[in-house]
Amino acid sequence: MTQPAAPGRDCDLCPRLTAFRRDQRLAHPDWHNAPVPSFGEASPALLIVGLAPGLRGANRTGRPFTGDYAGDLLYRTLLKFGFAAGEYGAHPADGLRLQRARVTNAVRCVPPQNRPEPGEINACRQFLAGELQTLPDLRAILALGAIAHQAVLATYGLRKSLYPFAHGRLHDLPNGVVLADSYHCSRLNTNTGKLTPAMFEDVVGTLAKRLGVSRPA
Repeated sequence: MTQPAAPGRDCDLCPRLTAFRRDQRLAHPDWHNAPVPSFGEASPALLIVGLAPGLRGANRTGRPFTGDYAGDLLYRTLLKFGFAAGEYGAHPADGLRLQRARVTNAVRCVPPQNRPEPGEINACRQFLAGELQTLPDLRAILALGAIAHQAVLATYGLRKSLYPFAHGRLHDLPNGVVLADSYHCSRLNTNTGKLTPAMFEDVVGTLAKRLGVSRPA
């Protein structure tokens, strides 16, 4: 069964997220305040799956990982290893282009305190499934955090116990796609030292080598 690849602007599958989005529209009418669409190439080799839009990041700007620290680290690293071109200016009109890559989130709407509930993750999984159905050239998925990792496995109908999350680990899935794990590139993780830029670059660099993506000169 074909699933929709993206929710509508006024998606009401999750009452808590719908109410929070409505409150943000009243407080910040000039923000995006809607499900955040995926960004990047239409048929990538690499799909990057995050957790959910940040309140003052993607929920404000309308582009994944744009306008907050997580985007600074993510897009700087993608530029370094040839998965992006141009410059990241923290706004959708900065001209940044992804190359052989695409970015999305397991949950498309901003959750309170950046914490989606299990039912919301499950409700939004249909959109991840729909997106995966449209990516015939996909060879790798980079999961940013355990929730994104588990969302990918659930979408493919795979047992979590067979593919445990661990930073830097690569999982060869039955469909030929490799699932790579990284701690989420959030400010919380980098401020506490759980994730360093070097650790994140190691994961992305490994994927670049595996996919044959060359670093810019």
